[in-house]
Amino acid sequence: MKKWTRWEDWVAIAAGVAVALSTLFVPAVGASVAIMVTLGVLLVISGLVNLAWPGLVAMEYVQGALGLLLIVIPLFQLPETLNSAAAWVSWICGAIVVVVAALAIRPSMRAHHDAITH
Repeated sequence: MKKWTRWEDWVAIAAGVAVALSTLFVPAVGASVAIMVTLGVLLVISGLVNLAWPGLVAMEYVQGALGLLLIVIPLFQLPETLNSAAAWVSWICGAIVVVVAALAIRPSMRAHHDAITH
């Protein structure tokens, strides 16, 4: 598998950028700004690592975990967070990241297996 060509990782990077930059456009609720910027930047970093080294299967699981965090964290914040735009951005982008991470696991395993010399 070629470096820098996997669409799943580009989608995860776009979702990370959207989450991080959405804090400029949606009203802050509780600690939503810090959490969203942090998770967005971590998604971008994990996506870039996945693009540079497509055989790192563990990074696909890291992306999936970050997506799950985006889905779960708004549920544990203040009750008014659930009706906020920040929560919806977090849920939508988190779901997208979970789906693309799940779709990327098998190709990443294949790339890892092909990279190992027998």
